[in-house]
Parts: sequence; C-alpha cells; structure tokens
Amino acid sequence: MTEHLNGEGFKKKVFDWDKSEEWKYEGSLPAIVDFYAEWCGPCKMLGPVLEELSGKYEGKLNVFKVDIDKEPDLAAVFGVQSVPTILFIPTEGKPSMALGALPKPQIEKVIGEVLKVS
Repeated sequence: MTEHLNGEGFKKKVFDWDKSEEWKYEGSLPAIVDFYAEWCGPCKMLGPVLEELSGKYEGKLNVFKVDIDKEPDLAAVFGVQSVPTILFIPTEGKPSMALGALPKPQIEKVIGEVLKVS
C-alpha cells in the first residue's frame, strides 16, 4: 500500500536533509517516491499503477507519495519542477529520478534492475 509522507515523515523514513547534506537513505527496503499533485492528470494515471505495484512487491519495496502542493519545501529539496516526478531509491547508492508518468513495464524494469527487487 502506498503511504503519503509529509516533511517529517520523509525525514524519518527516507532522508533527513537537516542532519546531512550527503545522501543517506533511512529505510531498510528499496523505495519509490512519487511527487505528485491532485490537479495533475498524468499523476492520476500513475497513482493506480503504483498502488498495484506496492501490493505486488509488499514486504520487498516501499512506495511513498508526496503532494507537492502540501509539501513545497520537500519538493524543493529534490528540485522537483514538474509532476509526476518519481524517485527510485535503492538501499545502497544514490537515488535516481524519472520525470513523467512512466508505463508500468518501465517501472517494473527499474524495480528489477535499479532497485534489485524481484
């Protein structure tokens, strides 16, 4: 199930930018963060896909959502300028970002190849 995060939740579960400028992932499972907005058409198409994938990979992968209108500071930390923006976070190494509503097969490919989740 996808989980909506505010700034404080993000700091606890993903990355606390107040503690460190250098990336340090706080989670134990790979994660996907969907930066979205309620008014965004492509975001509405992507939402059910991420919800489905979060169920499929439950216990292996966390899927988080951040509403950029409610969390503009958080969006600014990651330089989010358009939505949807998807952040793919492996447990080791740096996160990677994708812009736009990616098709499900492409997201699954990233889950396997970048996040190393099968």
